[in-house]
Amino acid sequence: MTVVVKPLTCRSETGSFGAAALAIRGFFCGSGLVLVLALGLAGCAGEVEPQVQYVRVEVPVQVPCRAPEVAVPAWAAAGLRKTDSLEVKVRALLAERRQRIGYERQLEAAVESCR
Repeated sequence: MTVVVKPLTCRSETGSFGAAALAIRGFFCGSGLVLVLALGLAGCAGEVEPQVQYVRVEVPVQVPCRAPEVAVPAWAAAGLRKTDSLEVKVRALLAERRQRIGYERQLEAAVESCR
């Protein structure tokens, strides 16, 4: 098969395959270009405008704890003097122990509220 295309005149000399030569000649002479452009534009005609869709995504975020501040009590043994009797000192230390236990419970409750 021999096909010779003359691009300036859009004529061809055909050998044994005349239909193929005509198709090639039509493509090179402009009708194929029009066909390609028409197909390209037809592909754009059916294009649908994209739709905006909002999606809610649950993401865990650290939040600072806002636990109430625990006031430090006035300790019972803070006002002891050297001259106080042993009985007064022991009573003050026992009272302070109970104060400390209550204070620790308040601190633990504040920490637990943040969990």
